[in-house]
Amino acid sequence: MQDARELLTRLPLCFKPEAAGDLSMTAQYLTRHPVYITIENGHCSAHEGLASAPDVTLRVRDDHLIKLMTGRMRGITAFLTGRLKVEGNYMLAQKLQQVFDTSRLR
Repeated sequence: MQDARELLTRLPLCFKPEAAGDLSMTAQYLTRHPVYITIENGHCSAHEGLASAPDVTLRVRDDHLIKLMTGRMRGITAFLTGRLKVEGNYMLAQKLQQVFDTSRLR
């Protein structure tokens, strides 16, 4: 089994620039070991730690994040059951599902 930090730092490998278009954002994942993702100018990068001013923050336990990233849990299910908490721009949180092909992580 992979850990949440490893999955998050590998997200740039799953990035779909054609789906992102001109999207510019920072998404903070608050897991056991926080990681933030930046998307800008058709590029994506992952950074360990806390972003200074994220556009959206996602709070999720590591085991739930792993289920989300590996397709064993749907994002909407996690959100509606309180397993995923979103702060900030909800529209950007939804966009994250479109700009990453997490099946490449499996």
